[in-house]
Amino acid sequence: MQTTIRFIVLSITKVGDNSLVLHTLSEAYGRRGFIVKVSKSSGMALWLPLNILEAEVIENKKSDLWRLRNVSSVYPLNGIRSDIRKNSISLFMSEVLFRSVHEACCEEGLSAWCERSILTLDALDSDFSNFHIVWLLELCSALGFRPAPGDLAPFLGGEVSSPQSSLTNIVGQMMGVPYSRALLVPMSGQQRTAIATGLIEYLSFHLGTKINVRSLPVLSELFGTLSL
Repeated sequence: MQTTIRFIVLSITKVGDNSLVLHTLSEAYGRRGFIVKVSKSSGMALWLPLNILEAEVIENKKSDLWRLRNVSSVYPLNGIRSDIRKNSISLFMSEVLFRSVHEACCEEGLSAWCERSILTLDALDSDFSNFHIVWLLELCSALGFRPAPGDLAPFLGGEVSSPQSSLTNIVGQMMGVPYSRALLVPMSGQQRTAIATGLIEYLSFHLGTKINVRSLPVLSELFGTLSL
């Protein structure tokens, strides 16, 4: 059986000299791995995390690892690939998705929401330093948790009513305004890192598995050295 799908690349695993396993997210299959043949001359640009691709699926009743062929890019994502800040955010997003969305998970609307988020990041020219925080909050809702500020307080270092709960109050501000204004809520790089860490811990708690995001320190260092 053969069908054409659109999917998001979450990660890749090399298999020998001329094959890759693509860990993908799509509306058709949810989180699923596919194998694809590659040539040494083709390079790796097509397989970068969060690329939005289209391909033919070759199903195999004898194996769970189906093949892809005639793979092509749907969007070039030049805005992300040409900006080290946005590219770092995209790597963070892909790792969070890879570690939080389990194999065979097919949450309705998740892939479409992810695609909209990727294209939004790609299109933004400025004021995107809060993007990954807003995205994490939306991911919680996309996975069905829909937290209120009070739900997040234990993961952000305080109760909502406590004067020490500045991180919770910042998140509450972001959740109480339109998307465009949430991107402009003022905070330091240190606060962004602490909030991102708390939101990942919240996701870990509700998913029942520890999410170790190795790209967060890199993103934190970038936010600390660049004016965002």
